[in-house]
Amino acid sequence: MDRRTFTGLLSAGAISASTTSLFADTETIIIPDMIMGSEDAPVTVIEYASFTCPHCATFHKNVFPSLRKDYIDTGKVRFIYREVYFDGPGLWAALLARCPGGEKKYFAISNLLYSKQREWTMGDGGAAIAQNLYKIGRIAGLEETEMEACLQNKEVATAMVARFQETSKTDNVSSTPSLIVNGKNVGNKSFTELAALIEEAMP
Repeated sequence: MDRRTFTGLLSAGAISASTTSLFADTETIIIPDMIMGSEDAPVTVIEYASFTCPHCATFHKNVFPSLRKDYIDTGKVRFIYREVYFDGPGLWAALLARCPGGEKKYFAISNLLYSKQREWTMGDGGAAIAQNLYKIGRIAGLEETEMEACLQNKEVATAMVARFQETSKTDNVSSTPSLIVNGKNVGNKSFTELAALIEEAMP
C-alpha cells in the first residue's frame, strides 16, 4: 500500500460515527491513555487536543511546560493526554506519535508535532502532509518500515477513532484544547487560570 492509498483510507471523511464498521472488529484493540505524573497525585488533569489545532500548539508552547515543571514533575498532578481527531491529518499524526510505543517516546514526538505544526501541516493535499509526517518521524529516530506499518494500520486507526468518540462524549468535549480538572471540563485556560483551578482542587 503506498502513501497515497494510506491517506485515502484515513481521510477526514472516514472519521465519523460509522467508522468502526468500515474495517475489522476492533473490540480487542485497547487504545491506552498517554499519562505523565504520579498515580497517587491528588489532582488529575486531562487534556483533549488535536495535533493540527493551532490553539493546542499554543497551549503546549506557553502553558504545558510550566504545568509539567510545577505540578506534574512534583507529583501534584497526574496528566492524561487524549487525542482529538477532527480531521485526517490529526489522526495520522497521532498514529505516528503512538508508533514506537512507550509514553516517553510518545511525548517527545508530540512535542515535535506541536513545535513544527506549521511546517508539517502545510502541503498540497494529504499525500504532501503524509510526506511531512515521515520527516517528523525520521527526526524522532523512527525507521521507514516502522512508520509504514504504524501509519497504515487500519484496525488501530479505527479503534483510536472509536475511543475518541467514547471519551469525548463522556467528557462533553467539542473544542480543543479542552482541560478536565478532577472530572470537571474547564475548557482552555492560561497557566495562571489552570494553576488556580489545580490549587483549588487540592485536598
